Formats: sequence, structure tokens, C-alpha cells
Amino acid sequence: MNSHSEGGKHRPSSTKSSVTLIHQQFSTAAPYALVVKLFLRLCWSLFMAMLAQMDLKLLLISTLLGVFCYGNAQKEGNECINANAKFCGECIQAGAKCGWCKDPNFLKQGETVSTRCDELQSLMKRGCDEAMIENPHGEQMILKNKDVTNRRKGAEKLKPEDITQIQPQKLTVTLRSGEPQSFDLKFKRAEDYPIDLYYLMDLSYSMKDDLENVKNLGTSLMLEMSKITSDFRIGFGSFVEKTVMPYISTTPAKLLNPCTGDQNCTSPFSYKNVLKLTSDGKKFNTLVGQQHISGNLDSPEGGFDAIMQVAVCGEQIGWRNVTRLLVFSTDAGFHFAGDGKLGGIVLPNDGKCHLENNVYTMSHYYDYPSIAHLVQKLSDNNIQTIFAVTEEFQPVYQELKNLIPKSAVGTLSANSSNVINLIIDAYNSLSSEVILENSKLPEGVTIAYTSYCKNGVVSEGENGRKCSNISIGDEVMFSISVTSNGCPKQGKPETIKIKPLGFTEEVEITLRFICECKCSKEGIKNSELCHFGNGTYECGACKCNEGRVGRQCECSSNDVATEDMDRTCRKDNGTDICSNNGDCVCGTCECKKRDNPDERYSGQYCECDNFNCDRSGNKLCGGHGRCECRVCVCDPMWTGSACDCSLDNSTCMASNKQICNGRGKCECGTCKCTDPKFQGPTCETCPTCPGVCTEHKECVQCRAFGTGEKKDTCERDCSNFSLIKVKDREKLPQPNDASYPVMHCKERDANDCWFYYTYAVNNNTEREVHVVDTLDCPAGPDIIPIVAGVVAGIVLIGLALLLIWKLLMIIHDRREFAKFEKEKMNAKWDTQDNPIYKSPINQFQNPNYGRKAAVL
Repeated sequence: MNSHSEGGKHRPSSTKSSVTLIHQQFSTAAPYALVVKLFLRLCWSLFMAMLAQMDLKLLLISTLLGVFCYGNAQKEGNECINANAKFCGECIQAGAKCGWCKDPNFLKQGETVSTRCDELQSLMKRGCDEAMIENPHGEQMILKNKDVTNRRKGAEKLKPEDITQIQPQKLTVTLRSGEPQSFDLKFKRAEDYPIDLYYLMDLSYSMKDDLENVKNLGTSLMLEMSKITSDFRIGFGSFVEKTVMPYISTTPAKLLNPCTGDQNCTSPFSYKNVLKLTSDGKKFNTLVGQQHISGNLDSPEGGFDAIMQVAVCGEQIGWRNVTRLLVFSTDAGFHFAGDGKLGGIVLPNDGKCHLENNVYTMSHYYDYPSIAHLVQKLSDNNIQTIFAVTEEFQPVYQELKNLIPKSAVGTLSANSSNVINLIIDAYNSLSSEVILENSKLPEGVTIAYTSYCKNGVVSEGENGRKCSNISIGDEVMFSISVTSNGCPKQGKPETIKIKPLGFTEEVEITLRFICECKCSKEGIKNSELCHFGNGTYECGACKCNEGRVGRQCECSSNDVATEDMDRTCRKDNGTDICSNNGDCVCGTCECKKRDNPDERYSGQYCECDNFNCDRSGNKLCGGHGRCECRVCVCDPMWTGSACDCSLDNSTCMASNKQICNGRGKCECGTCKCTDPKFQGPTCETCPTCPGVCTEHKECVQCRAFGTGEKKDTCERDCSNFSLIKVKDREKLPQPNDASYPVMHCKERDANDCWFYYTYAVNNNTEREVHVVDTLDCPAGPDIIPIVAGVVAGIVLIGLALLLIWKLLMIIHDRREFAKFEKEKMNAKWDTQDNPIYKSPINQFQNPNYGRKAAVL
């Protein structure tokens, strides 16, 4: 940092640009799988939203989308058939459900070798014995399973390599394509686990007051960390900037003292390893106390160069295989890959150690490392980073933290006085979370995590990799599932490693792949069964040599399309080769496959199939047989062209144990009544016959109650049944209680009273009548309420009519009065004199009135 800016630390433009550039640089490193997952989630959300809307267009789109998905699901379900496997190894790689029938006599005429590959149930249904099906399965074997360490603080001190926090440590997993293999991984935080902490500090001029507080950091931090671990080491390094223009001034005077005025600053440098990791806190204080501030021109610093060297120079730094913490302290932003072009540096950072005499010597030669490069190196070396930065640059380093796993950000006070508390808090935050990561997976191999954390919290997907809020001594479990899709090239074993971020311990997994069937090892090369040795006979079929085709490798691939061979593939000298349902290969028809794996063509000329038989109830062969060469072969107890005729008479058996009540014949499990008057499932009803209840009404009435039309002839006409009286209707026989039909009757007598009875013919052909001994007569009407209601209704209607008449009169009067007022206002009076009118008043004037009297 330039000494001229020592008075202030405001760099808003740098903050904003740094955040933007972080996103621009790291966006290319976003995992493809995550993008696909988010896209699929978006598609699913769109699909559900369309279903939620009742708009016709949206509904149509959602329907088409559903059909498309269903079609894809159908294709995926036919993975064994779609694989078109020519030998057993190809078959078992098609999917976990696929098996290969190695029975030499399994194939029917016209079926291709690839039809040996199918789902297990389908193969057995087609007649392949289970013992003749090749269906290998994966397995796993734990090679090293040392228990996690139950260590307590103050107990016997153990070497770091003797402490175990993860179990198991080594295992072998054998994978078959499409079949996941799962195992459990245990993690337990050990108490009193050793810690190495390296303090990397920005020594630009604005950090002058911070350096004074850091000089006493060693002993103070050792004291605080002793509360966490008894094995703690600390180291110190510093950085400024690349020693080229325009990052620093290269004038001789500025190279000696980059600060202005009377400030005494040390020469600029890129990175110095001041103190190797040590358990001597006083030595830390002494060496840090000898450090001096430097300066540079631009605002961002070269901290990434320093972090890279700290990560890769393990021997010079003194890292052990313990918890590794890197504290990065600054009050400025950072340069990263591409910024070196300003100084003419174009070579990308090589990620190697270049310390000579504990000074980074290649800063002028290699560009700054990229963020992704730093992430890789920090992860490879199990280093957890703590960014101790001022509040002004919190947003920048928060974004950086999101890109660097197992990192934390703390707010540094203006003079770094809170650095110890910051380190302790950040360490507790980092150590309370475990995140699993795996090395690069072989092509076609996927891995899935499920975490079982404290308080019963279970997570899957990306969250399945981690557990939070883990205290010392806590134990968490992870279920890890590994799946292979196909067989990697050459099928050689591969090794992957899984480890918790920030820890040196790891699980080593050797992956082995099942690429061939066991029966392939017993194959006979150049077998006579394969047309004079033109192929290898393995797993019940010929695996032809190159250039040979046919079920027994009997043809050359150059001769498969001759006219003579095609002639043998035509039935009855017709024009259609293989009935248009197959291809002629070596003079033999090989039938086509259908999308539905249950549907097949067969026969010498592919003239047969198992899906064009008669149907019943929209089911092939009625669901009671199988279709062979377009003819239904029925299951036992079924017959008919569509196997829809049952030979079982149980459905025709009536409740009296007679077939169709003796009134019909049982055909295909259904009664055909011989007497057209009867009908029903067992010919038990007669709709056109006189009603049983009506027929016996008069006899029941006279015998039970002594009333009715036959009361006088009752003894003579109504003695053909036995009468049994019961107290109420609940005592009457119910249809389900007897083994013979029971008819319930309800009749009404001349007094409008109801009586209830049942009529039945028991198993001894005796007629029985059960009757309720009391009549159900309706109660008479209550006269008083009726009269009162009628009177009240008349009165109310009269009052209503009077009110209506009164209202009409008021309305009429008001209209007439308004009319009168209107005419009164419009009246005009004539004020002229009547011409024939003569006033009764006469006026006379004295002629002398007004003159003077004459003088006498």
C-alpha cells in the first residue's frame, strides 16, 4: 500500500470490483451436476405449476410433457433389451436388473442371441432355470478398520499419526453397473488434537498499528490455545506485493524505502516466511518484533502469492499431519490470476514451492494464482483458512469464503487488538463442522452421501456431505453409496479417497469392476460348436471372431446379403423376407425386437408373435393364458379362444348348494337359465312371476291377525306353510343368517296398518313364514293444531289484504293530490276590463270650482 494513503483506508471501488471478479472467475468452475440438478428441479416445478393451473393450454402442455416423460421411462425400463448385448459381459453392464441365460437350448427359432439378455423375472417366465442365469453382484470388503480414538485431555500424549478420527480407513468395493454399494463412515472429534497455526500478515504501510499488537501475539495466543490443546505450534509470515511496476515504484530510492517523509520502511517484497512453525511463543514475539512495515503503490495486495507458498511449501513452513490453520490478516483486497499482465507477467502460477532463504523469488515470473487453484491447493494440503480483515472488506472476503471450503471470516479491529478472540471464535466455528470430499472419480462412477448428525438430523444430496454443531467427543455417521454406470476402460481397479476437509485422515477405497460373467472364464476359444472354430463358445452362446456373424458364426460378414440366402428366409416362396418382422442373416431369420420387452416375434420365418392373440376384458388371452404364435394357450380351468371361459362351477353355485338353483346350466362360470322367466347370477329371481309377498299376503294376514279377505277360509286355503311369530322386526331371519334364500315382505291392510314378515323355503323344502305379531298403524291427525293453524292463516291473510288495500289507497290519494297541485300551478287569470261593464259611480265637477268669486 502506498504511504500516501496511510491517513485513510477507504477503497469502495476496489471492494465492488473484487466481488464482481470473484463471481466472473469462479463461475466457470461450477459443477456440471449441480447445473443439471437445478435444471431438473426447474422443469419439475414448471410441470407442477402447469398442473396447478386449470388453463386449457397449460393443461395440454403438461399432458404432452407427461407423455414424453412416460416414453422415456418406458425406454429406460427396457435397458436390458435396448442394450442388444451379443455376449454375457455386455449384458450385465446394461443394468443391475439384467441377467444372461446361459442355457444352450434357451433360444427359440428366430430369436437372436441378444434375447438371452433380459430381466430376471422375464427370463424365468420364458423358461430359463434360475441356476442357468448369470447375474453377478457387487460386494465390499473392509481392509483396515481401526477404531476411532477415545482420547481425553491430560491422558497419555499420543503422536498425531496414532490418533484416529475416521473409521474405516481402507476398503475394497466391487461394483456392477447400475448396482450401488453402500458403506458407513464414522467420524469422531478427538479431544486434545494437535494444532498448527500460521499467521500470515499484510505488512503494507496501513498495517503499521496492527503490527505493534501482533508482536505480542505469540505468548498470548499460546496461552489461550492451551485451553483447547496441549500440542500447539505457531508460525509467522508476511507479504506485500510483486516487486515490479505498476505494483511498486522501481526507482532506486523507493526500492530502498517505499515510504515518504521521515518514515523508515523496509524494502518491498512479495512473501517472507519469517518463522517456521514452533512451540516457542517467545521466539515468535522476538522475530515478529523485528519486522518493519513496507509499502506499495496500488490498493490490492499480493496475498494470493503468499497463501499459495504457505500451502505448498510444507517442509519450509513445518506443517505436521494435524489440524492446520492459516490466519490471513489484511486491510485490503487482493490480486488474482490475470492481474499480472499489468506488470508484463503472463505465465500462470505453477502451484509449486519457490522459497529461497524463506523468500518467494518467482513473484516477477509467475502470475497470481486463481481462486480455484488456491482452493485445490488448500484442500490438498488440508489447510483451513481464517480471513482476519477489516470491516470495510468484509463483503469481499465473505464472497471468497463461500468459494473456499472450510474457511472463516472475522472482523479485525482497526489495530488488530481483537485478533486472539477472532482466531479462537473462527477455530471453534471451523472445527464444529465436518465436510466430506472425495478425490476425482473414474468415468461413469458416481457417489452419494447421507449424513446422520446430532439430534437425529438426516440430510441427503450436497447437504449429506456435512454435519454441523459437532462438539469434542461427538460421533456422527455418514452413509456413502458408490455406483458405476458401465465398465471403465479396460476394467482396471481404480482408487479414490474420501476425507473430511481440513483433516489429514482419509478413507482409501479401491474400486473393482465386474465387466465379465463368471462363465466367460470357462469359454472355449475356436470351439467346434461355433462352425468349425469361428468363435468362442461361452455362457451358452458363440462369441464370433471378427468378420463372422450368425448364431453359430456360420457366415462371413461379407456374404450376409446374397440372394440365395434371402430365398431361404421367405415362407412359401412369398415376397416378404422373414414376414417383414425380421432380418435375414446367413439364410436364417433373426426376428426384430419390440419396444415392449414382453412382446416378441418368433418362428422360422418370424411369422409368430406373442401379442396378437384374442383379447378379453382388454387383456391378452383374458389374463388367463399365454399367447404362442398368435394362439392362446389357456391356464388350467380356463378355455376359449381368449381364455375367457372358466371351467370352475363355484360361481354358479346357489345358496342351496344347487347349480343355478336347478333352473339352468353353468357355462364359462355364468348361469344360463333354461326357464326364461328366471334370471340373476344363479337364476334365483323371477321378475315376471307374481310377487311372493303379494301372493302370500292374505294368508299371512288371516293366520297372524285374523283379518283380511281370507279370514273365513283361512284354515282351508292357508295351511301350506308354517307360521312363526316374533316380537319385532329385528327378530326376523336375515338373508346372511340362513343357508337358503329369505324374502323380506312389507304389506298394508285395509286399515292402512303395515305388517312385516319373511318367506323362505328351507333346506328341507319346507315353507316358513316369520311374522311380526304387532301391526304398525299410523297415528291419527291432531285436530286442534290443524284448526288453530287454519284460523290463524285466515286472520293473517285478511290482515295482509287490508294492509295492501290501505297501501293502494294511500298511493292513489297522493297521486290525485299531486295532480291537483300541478293543475293549480298551471292556472292563468284574465285581468282585462269587461266591455259591457258600466261602473255605478258618476263624477260631476262644479264649473265654478277653482274660480274667484265675482265682486258684487
